[in-house]
Amino acid sequence: MQVRVSDDDLLLIIDVQNDFCASGALAVADGDAVVPVINRLTERFDHVILTQDWHPPGHSSFATSHPGSAAFDVISMSYGQQTLWPDHCIQGAPGADFHPQLATERAELVIRKGFRPAIDSYSAFYENDRRTPTGLAGYLRERGLQRIFLAGLATDFCVYYSAVDARRLGFTTVLIEAGCRAINLAGSLDAARAGMAAAGVQRVNDLG
Repeated sequence: MQVRVSDDDLLLIIDVQNDFCASGALAVADGDAVVPVINRLTERFDHVILTQDWHPPGHSSFATSHPGSAAFDVISMSYGQQTLWPDHCIQGAPGADFHPQLATERAELVIRKGFRPAIDSYSAFYENDRRTPTGLAGYLRERGLQRIFLAGLATDFCVYYSAVDARRLGFTTVLIEAGCRAINLAGSLDAARAGMAAAGVQRVNDLG
């Protein structure tokens, strides 16, 4: 599909970090394959923003913080259901760095998320309580950016939550599937696709 990119469009790149790529602590299958796609896409946009998972040691979303629990268990937290993850993207550790081949030079902003010890943060816009904002929406509105294209990792968690929140906030939102890969945990990819469709997120394979 051929999509024309305009000067008030944004490429929002979600969590293309070492721990989500090959040999990472929470590696997404084929995650490295998004890097050349995203680098090509970056050249098409005047505006690029990155998100970066940025957890303190012992974060409450880590399975190791809950004795008797295992990675990928789901528990109840004060803000709702929380999947427990392997320790990943720890602040200042190599796993939290962006993939070394990812072109980051043209990014005008990096949104770090998940840094509050007691709450996880999938979305680029809100913590997992669905109320605490990151400030990204205000930044985009002040800059006059109206349409958001998303790519990154993983389709069914951080990309999905970011896309649905973008729509909830009134932005036109387009998922570029060639630039994403999924964890697909217990049907999470199908659920994410259904949720995005219900929210009005457009899906394209690539920009052509």
